[in-house]
Amino acid sequence: MANHICRFTCETIIFRAKKMKMALSMYWPSCRRHCSHEAFVKDYAIHHVKLSGLQRALLTAGSAAVSILDPFRGDMIACLGETTGERALRHCQTNILATAEGKRIIAEKPRINTGTLDLEYLGSLPEDSLGKTYWKFLEANKVSPNDRSPVQFVDNVELAYVMQRYREVHDIFHAALMMPTTMLGEVTVKWIEALQLRLPMCIAGAIFGSGRLKPKQRQLYLKYHLPWAVQTGKSAKFLLAVYFEERWEQPLTDFHNEMNIVRLV
Repeated sequence: MANHICRFTCETIIFRAKKMKMALSMYWPSCRRHCSHEAFVKDYAIHHVKLSGLQRALLTAGSAAVSILDPFRGDMIACLGETTGERALRHCQTNILATAEGKRIIAEKPRINTGTLDLEYLGSLPEDSLGKTYWKFLEANKVSPNDRSPVQFVDNVELAYVMQRYREVHDIFHAALMMPTTMLGEVTVKWIEALQLRLPMCIAGAIFGSGRLKPKQRQLYLKYHLPWAVQTGKSAKFLLAVYFEERWEQPLTDFHNEMNIVRLV
């Protein structure tokens, strides 16, 4: 009798646990969408700065001048992108929403930083996976997912997220395209971004950044990197519509094939 009661109790607990697990599995996607979306909206409200027409014009002129003189001034490049990129951001938003994967990105508004990424897990993935490739890029170049500044000067919260998403996946672009953070690698990635995203700061970075290449880099750029970047920018799928967080385990070769990317190196 005692054994029967004990077994009945255990079976009841297991059954309830299974029901709870099932309920949680059904609840979690909804929670993730709601939580990440709400978190971004709150973060945007904290950092958003409303500019007058004159302030926007002055900020655009100043940030453009500094960005041309010093392409490594990330703060000025970011500012230029925000004050000049509304039309391009709408173009990006349209292309992201054109796929089911992109629609999930816009709906959930995921963030890429050390609070959302399990870097230890990424480092444990197979060598040829997208996640491990990104992890190795961060380690080799001594960069952090936290290095991207919050959007301040975009007045539409949805477009602000598109800009924020671009900033946070920029390093993943580098890793997936196998381009280092050298001037040559940066200019190459900027050409791909310029062709796909049409952001003025990307176009400016591609054009003016190439003028700062050293003679040996310029030869490689003109012979290999520029033709490859133009071809990739035109033929690859829209990279900003990729939900990278769902693809960490994907082999890099499979990712390239799916995205119509031919490796340069």
